Amino acid sequence: MSRLTEEEIKKILPTKGPTIEEVKNYLVKYNDEYIVIKCGGSVLVDKNLFNNFVNDISILNKLGLITIIIHGGGKRISNQLNKTGIKSNFINGLRITCEKSIGVVEDVLNNFNKEITEALKKNGCDSQGITNQKNNILLVEQENRDLGFVGTPKEISKFIIEKIMNEKKVPVIAPLGLDKNNQVFNINADTAAGAIAKKLNARRLIIMSDVEGVLDNSKNLIAEINTEKINELIKDKIISGGMIPKIKNCLDVASNGVKGVCIIDGRLKHSILFELLSDKGSGTLIRK
Repeated sequence: MSRLTEEEIKKILPTKGPTIEEVKNYLVKYNDEYIVIKCGGSVLVDKNLFNNFVNDISILNKLGLITIIIHGGGKRISNQLNKTGIKSNFINGLRITCEKSIGVVEDVLNNFNKEITEALKKNGCDSQGITNQKNNILLVEQENRDLGFVGTPKEISKFIIEKIMNEKKVPVIAPLGLDKNNQVFNINADTAAGAIAKKLNARRLIIMSDVEGVLDNSKNLIAEINTEKINELIKDKIISGGMIPKIKNCLDVASNGVKGVCIIDGRLKHSILFELLSDKGSGTLIRK
C-alpha cells in the first residue's frame, strides 16, 4: 500500500463519506489484504447506482486498497432472454440454463464485464476483465442436471488474478467458467465470489445487493450475525426462500479463512466505503 499523506487522503475521499481519522485507521488494517466485492446485477442496472459503485471502487483503488470485483447480471440476462422468447426459470434461486440460454448468458455477462472495466478506466482506475473468453480462471463441473449449464467452481487460477493486481489494476471477473471440455457454464455470482474469496484467503467478502442486509422479524437490520443465530432465523422462517442459499454461502466463506462476509445495500451512497472504512460499518457482518 502506498503511504498516503493526510492531505492526499482528503483529496481522494468524498465529502459525505467516512471521516479521515477512521479512514487512516482502516487503511492500516487492510494493508496488503485482499477485499473481494461482489456486485449484484440489480445494482448495476440502475445508471446512478452503477456510477456510485464505479466511483467507490475507484476511491478504494486510489487509497491503495486491493479490491477484486465479481459482477452478476441477473436482471440483464432475464431481460435479454425475454426478448429472445426464452422464459427464465429458477431452482432455489439458481437460473436454469439450457442450451439456448447459455449463449445469451455468456454474451450479456461478457458485454457487461467490458462496460464495468471501461467505466472504471474512465474514472481513473485501471482495471482488467476476466471472462471465460479472456483469461478464464474458473474450471467448473456441472452443478446438477436439472439446472443445465450451471457450474460449480472446482479450480481457480489464482496467478492470473494476482498478476493483474501486481500491475495495480482491479480485476473484474464475470461469473462464467469452463469445464474440462471447454464448455461454458454459468455460475451463480455469489458462489463464484465465495470460491474466489476463499482461494485468495481474502480479509473481506462484500456482497452488494438491493437489500439492507439481514433483517430480524421486526424488519430491523441485524448488524452482526453468526452460525447459531442464522440457524435460528432459518428455523423461524425469518430467513427464507432465495436468501437461504445466499446466507449459507456467506457462512461457508466465513468458516473457511475469510475473516468477515458482509451483505450491504448497494442502493445507499458510499455503502462500500462505510463498510470498509468506518466504525459503524454498513449492512450485516457474517462471522462463523
